[in-house]
Amino acid sequence: AVRDQHFLARREELLEGLEAAALIGVGRADVAEIDDINILQATMLAMARAVEALPVRPDLALVDGNREPDLSCPARCVVRGDAISLSIAAASIAAKVARDRIMAGLAGDFPGYGWERNAGYGTPEHQAALERLGVTPQHRHSYAPIRRLLEPQDMGV
Repeated sequence: AVRDQHFLARREELLEGLEAAALIGVGRADVAEIDDINILQATMLAMARAVEALPVRPDLALVDGNREPDLSCPARCVVRGDAISLSIAAASIAAKVARDRIMAGLAGDFPGYGWERNAGYGTPEHQAALERLGVTPQHRHSYAPIRRLLEPQDMGV
């Protein structure tokens, strides 16, 4: 999950071309929503928000995967869609660039976790930072490794 700068720059380049050729809507769910409704439902919510963010309502949304979100337009699921559909591949690039930008911002707000390199995945660097620096408001409390860090420690008394 560790990403190099060349790869990130290439995604940004690709997004510039996409923005010149397509309408793009980005949706997201915040940490509290993910903790409240779970990661799958938060992903579905983010997809619905992405459709709502489009300046024009699509006739059909292609969804990468096998679960159809509740959208304001018809949808068709395509398993491994980013390998089959240029539209889904383009949406994947847009979503990843949006995520990368958010992670770069978090890296500035909460240095030491390596978010600009690992996108928050539980890399050894990120795990060590959690032990050293603690949990931030941007960590999902429902995620088991974070939950364990937040549990009161048994002092053997």
